[in-house]
Amino acid sequence: MLPDLTQYLWIAWLVLALVFVIIELLTLEFTFLMLAAGSLIGGLGVNLLGGAWWLQVLAAAAVAALLLFTIRPLLLRALHRSSGLHPTNVDALYGMGARVISEFVDGRGFVRLDNGEQWTAELAPSTAALAVGQRAVVTTVRGATVEVAPAHPRPAAGSSAASDSPERSAG
Repeated sequence: MLPDLTQYLWIAWLVLALVFVIIELLTLEFTFLMLAAGSLIGGLGVNLLGGAWWLQVLAAAAVAALLLFTIRPLLLRALHRSSGLHPTNVDALYGMGARVISEFVDGRGFVRLDNGEQWTAELAPSTAALAVGQRAVVTTVRGATVEVAPAHPRPAAGSSAASDSPERSAG
């Protein structure tokens, strides 16, 4: 009269795996993906091989647990490997180079940052005036104004600073 419901258990495994995949798409943490794989590999696999319902549940749980504790940590590590902190917005301005584009009058002027933006600038305390075209470095951001200090130029490899070294002149 009533059909044996265990003959339709394969449909339940497919639906359960589909539900787990949908939940995984909402959470994105690989937990429900492992449960879906356990349902398909363990539950549906044993069902197709003709195993009893309790063996299907046991196999699904075992495969899901195995995947959760082995594959999931590897996937999470690979996912977060390249997600280092990258400063954005105002935080990205600290230490950025700039070029003075107008004279500083009363300690205020304009600079063009290395990212192409033009900002109102103030001189850092105990900083001499910067000339137009001179390089500077952002030390502080105050609202829409950056505080700048002169950039320290790096001596070139063949410059006079390198040739004045004691080792060179001794030879």
